Amino acid sequence: MSRLAKKPITVGKTDVSVAGGTLTVKGAKGTLTKRVHPSVGIEVGAEGVMVTPKDRSKLAKALTGTFASHIKNMVQGVETPYMIKLILEGVGYRVEVKGKEVVLTVGFSHQVMLTIPEDVTAVVEKNAIKLESINKESVGQFAANIRRVKPPEPYLGKGIRYDGEIIRRKQGKKAT
Repeated sequence: MSRLAKKPITVGKTDVSVAGGTLTVKGAKGTLTKRVHPSVGIEVGAEGVMVTPKDRSKLAKALTGTFASHIKNMVQGVETPYMIKLILEGVGYRVEVKGKEVVLTVGFSHQVMLTIPEDVTAVVEKNAIKLESINKESVGQFAANIRRVKPPEPYLGKGIRYDGEIIRRKQGKKAT
């Protein structure tokens, strides 16, 4: 069993409830819901939320740690939203938000348009885009989808990278 699941998860000012196989976390910034797997039991008590396996299967033991991590991320997200910043590097590389889409101009013959998920807000500042959401899973997946369009390359460093990400640079061809 996971070490995360052995300790109760402190909830602070958030309201956590489990009903009908659905976990609901309500906080100051919003509400998140998640379907609970049948082999995982979740109890809300005075000291916090406890996640326990309902049977002795390998899957149940593995899912206890996973759900403990999900609950911890949900509680943290409804208190303070998650933010990811992506930076575009390259001559002529641009990003803009048009309605519910992010439009990327990254050296292709066409512009790449990605639909912004419902719970994610996107703000553009020069050649950087800030993504913010209370759901860690959706903001992380959308940031990965944006980065996948043009990942940073090691020779010139052009592409889309996370803020703080270090790109290991390679040396190009040497002239003899």
